[in-house]
Amino acid sequence: MSAQIESTQLKRSLTSVLRLFLTGLRILIGWHFLYEGLSKLFATSWSAASYLMESHWFLSGFFHWIVAHPTVLKVVDLLNIWGLILIGLGLFFGCLTRLASGVGAFLIFLYYLANPPFIGFMAESTTEGHYLLVNKNLIEMAILLLFIFLPSHLFYGIDRWFSRLRSQRRPESGEAPVEASQTVTATSHPRRELLKDLIGLPIFGGFIYTAFKKWQWESFEERHLISQPSRVKALTGASPQGVELARLKDLQGQHLPVGKIKDYQISRLICGGNLISGYAHSRDLIYVSSLIQTYFADEKVLQTLRLCETCGINTVIMRVDKNTLRIVEKYRQRDGKIQWIAQVKIAEDDFKADIDAAVDYGAIGAYVHGGVCDNFVQKGKVALLAQAVDYIKQNKVLAGIAGHALEVIIASEQAKVNPDFYMKTLNSGNYWTAGPRLIDNPDWQPQPLQVVEPEFMGDKHDNIWSITPQQTIEFMKTVNKPWIAYKVLGAGAIHPKEGLRYAFENGADFTCVGMFDFQVIEDVKITIDLLSSDPIRNRPWQA
Repeated sequence: MSAQIESTQLKRSLTSVLRLFLTGLRILIGWHFLYEGLSKLFATSWSAASYLMESHWFLSGFFHWIVAHPTVLKVVDLLNIWGLILIGLGLFFGCLTRLASGVGAFLIFLYYLANPPFIGFMAESTTEGHYLLVNKNLIEMAILLLFIFLPSHLFYGIDRWFSRLRSQRRPESGEAPVEASQTVTATSHPRRELLKDLIGLPIFGGFIYTAFKKWQWESFEERHLISQPSRVKALTGASPQGVELARLKDLQGQHLPVGKIKDYQISRLICGGNLISGYAHSRDLIYVSSLIQTYFADEKVLQTLRLCETCGINTVIMRVDKNTLRIVEKYRQRDGKIQWIAQVKIAEDDFKADIDAAVDYGAIGAYVHGGVCDNFVQKGKVALLAQAVDYIKQNKVLAGIAGHALEVIIASEQAKVNPDFYMKTLNSGNYWTAGPRLIDNPDWQPQPLQVVEPEFMGDKHDNIWSITPQQTIEFMKTVNKPWIAYKVLGAGAIHPKEGLRYAFENGADFTCVGMFDFQVIEDVKITIDLLSSDPIRNRPWQA
């Protein structure tokens, strides 16, 4: 008899320990869900668009379709936010635990489908850690599936409290009594058991206090400009760090205008290749290129390209090297659709290598590097540029000529090189570090065979890219070919509102801008607003 009593007491003790453990585990997961939901609710600009657009596996087409339809995306965002909040509350207090667990497991399963931690996928390498097949989403989903099949008496919570109330009424209604092991008898301490079932209340109070202090601190940061106000505070599997799509809703219903060069539709705003090349003009800031190389790891590059594509930028300009070609291949494997124009270098004894590589990796066009063109024109070897253009055209892709110096465009027009487009630097030079430059003469007239002042780069400072802007503007009025303007922001010295307006109003058909991911949405928005206002141009659109 004594052994039987000891066995019963041991069983009850183990059951109590198991109940405490499972209840704690349930509350932890509930905390996670609830905080994620509330964070998204109070982050007014949050959207699941970033996570959905990163999808390139099973159902990726469906996820992308959601983002493409603002009304559907809004419904999905609301379901996501309130789903997380209600699931979190249910798990926190042990109310409708099985239902909350089932819905929660399904929601996490969708997160996993959208971005699985497979080799080469975005979720395989994140700022939270490096995963392979198994990540926190999969583990949390497995625990929630377990909760579905566990009996309610193994958790402290509201479900257990209702179960006890039902068991106490069953003998009076003639129903079969519940087994004693599954409930607490009337002779137990009902108040004590009730307090156990309400264990989530004081923990919930701690949650509210902690969340309030955190949001209070974040509000303090924003007031003192310590952090970016637009950043997403929620960091679930549905809110990948690093992809700044918090303000994507600003672009809903708006489309980035495009132009056409031959058979190709090209967005008026083109993404520059700094993010892959790791090189940026930096004036006297010697650390900038190293900073860019560190910031733009592979995943950041791929996220930025996806963000550009999401916002309507359909073209990127990149140099031809092993790193670029590797990234292009990786992006294609992720179902990336953004098209690219290759910046190629040529030599007197070989002008085919870069062009062949660009064509092999799917470039829609290629143009000869501006520095190379400057050098060849200065040496009177325009014929080599013409050979390169002809070879590019033989490969059935767009052919271009680029130049920092206006002489390049003038010489190409004189020699009838006949590229499909020109790339020419253009900005006002209206920034204090611009250094020595030609002072524009308002009485200057276009002179196709000569230039007032040499603009070849040589060994000049790394902040001079448009020494003769007014002369460039005037001469380009005589050129009936598409013009892609670059260096329009002076390596970050000119605000996009000023630089883009200056370029488009003064004749550029497209602008090429190097952008960090957190600049993409703003630059796209500025371009849309500018071009939708029908700016007064001094040169007809050539594309």
